[in-house]
Amino acid sequence: MGFGDLKSPAGLQVLNDYLADKSYIEGYILPGVKKALGKYGPANVEDTAESGATDSKDDEDMDLFGSDEEEESEEAKRIREEHLAQYESKKARKQALVAKSSILLDECVRSIQADGLVWGSSKLVPVGYGIKKLQTQCVVEDDKVGTDMLEEQITAFDEYVQFMDVAAFNKI
Repeated sequence: MGFGDLKSPAGLQVLNDYLADKSYIEGYILPGVKKALGKYGPANVEDTAESGATDSKDDEDMDLFGSDEEEESEEAKRIREEHLAQYESKKARKQALVAKSSILLDECVRSIQADGLVWGSSKLVPVGYGIKKLQTQCVVEDDKVGTDMLEEQITAFDEYVQFMDVAAFNKI
């Protein structure tokens, strides 16, 4: 019983013929008991493949993903160190970006001055029944000016400001 040597065209033909009217080599409900390779297949075929387990030495010799045990050559080390040094110098030359935000506020606040705060355009926006509100835009440096600080200073104008609403908040 068996398929023969599956590495040969004759063995593959026997396997192909055997599976022509079957979906499985053996069993279809529960996993079967593992048998030697020569015990599977038709009974009238002589098993020419090696019996028993596959040669594990061949599997161990094949290293598909590279080995951690191999030593890196001196040239490869030198090239890698050069690339790392170039990357670090390029990274050091790059100027740090200053995080800024564009905020559209719904009240009159131009009297507030702070380092990292630049006021932009303003416009009157109709609310309804002839009432308009003033929208004012500003740009802030995120590390220097926070929205909480702006809100506290704006709502301190309690005679002029009924409420504060951030209409839009965009990172630049």
